[in-house]
Amino acid sequence: RTSEPSARPRSVRRPAMTRRPAVHQVLATLGYGDAIGHEVLGAQQVLQAAGYESDIFVEAADRRLEPLTRDYRELVDASHADNLLIHHFSVGSKASRVAYALPDRMALVYHNITPPEYFVGVHQILARQCFHGRRELRAYVDRCDLALGDSPFNREDLKSLGFPRTDVLPVVPGFSHLDREPNRFVADRFDDEWTNILFVGRVVANKKIEDVIAAFHAYHTLFNPRSRLIIVGAFSMFERYWATLHHLVAELDQSHVYFAGHVADEELTAYYDIADLYLCASEHEGFCVPLVEAFYKQVPVLAYAATAVPATMDGAGVLFHDKDPKHMAALMDAILSDTRLQDAIVAEQTAAVARLRSIDFGKTLVGFVERILRGPRATGPKVAADFWQQFDAAEELEELRMVRPAAYRALPLRDTL
Repeated sequence: RTSEPSARPRSVRRPAMTRRPAVHQVLATLGYGDAIGHEVLGAQQVLQAAGYESDIFVEAADRRLEPLTRDYRELVDASHADNLLIHHFSVGSKASRVAYALPDRMALVYHNITPPEYFVGVHQILARQCFHGRRELRAYVDRCDLALGDSPFNREDLKSLGFPRTDVLPVVPGFSHLDREPNRFVADRFDDEWTNILFVGRVVANKKIEDVIAAFHAYHTLFNPRSRLIIVGAFSMFERYWATLHHLVAELDQSHVYFAGHVADEELTAYYDIADLYLCASEHEGFCVPLVEAFYKQVPVLAYAATAVPATMDGAGVLFHDKDPKHMAALMDAILSDTRLQDAIVAEQTAAVARLRSIDFGKTLVGFVERILRGPRATGPKVAADFWQQFDAAEELEELRMVRPAAYRALPLRDTL
């Protein structure tokens, strides 16, 4: 007897595997210890904890951070139409232009571009870059799925440029670098019976450090000859502006102004510890992290009410609107001569820091990521069909320029390449 043939097993249709999008970050430079660097590294930790593959693609990075990054040219191989690029926009960046041309979704994070007029006569190249940077930024109006300012002021700037979908990814600075043991040399040198006025920030023209110096000179002359001004911050690339400040100090015959330059965290902690007042006269800020650092270190803050500064201070500290040096000096004296007023200012500043630290940066960021990935796509990038051929040719020329400069200079029509 022959048995009936067994029935052919039915094929089981397996559900298609859905690919989880990667969420990468791209920026020109990852700096060590600066506000943007802290935000980028913090965002990567948040994204990886949420289950997303997340790398940081850069043109350059501080050598201490290079192991945490990938070269921006590798972004081409990592690209996928389902991925999301968090693009920290900066002026004149090759990484930005590569990101623009890829098919990935995009969230643009805007940290502000300083108006170019602040650099005219001080740094012509940067003035030109800032001018073209704002024009280049407009190219992303239709390219990005969401444009995020890192402060309400920066969001308003994006809206004024025509971005239709905007929101705020708030800066929530970390303060662990200010909890280190203070540098003893700084403490021994400046922790005495004199009154210490402090400014922290890059020595650049929009910070209007000349106004800080003028106000300090008026305070020192009219109210307190036992006072000094300490200016902490790097001046590289802005040597011409730095020189004008030194010339101003010499003209005022003011021997109690100290330029500390770029400092380590232990030194920065010590400068905040010995400060009696933080003075800021900046006319253009996208956020201004040193303000909240001074809040955290319980230093009373007196700041000019311009651009993002009032929002950053969140009702704490003291704002002023009149830059007359004598007016500023009188405000300085009013604060420094009244300990009860100082205590009240510091209490408000401490409360502002608590409100800032209560913001759930991770939840906010992941919420934006999920919102973009669920939503409709923005218009795809509009680039020439031979974009990548041009890109490869440009990279070959750049390598030739660096490795064989004489051969590069011999190329015809190099100004048009």
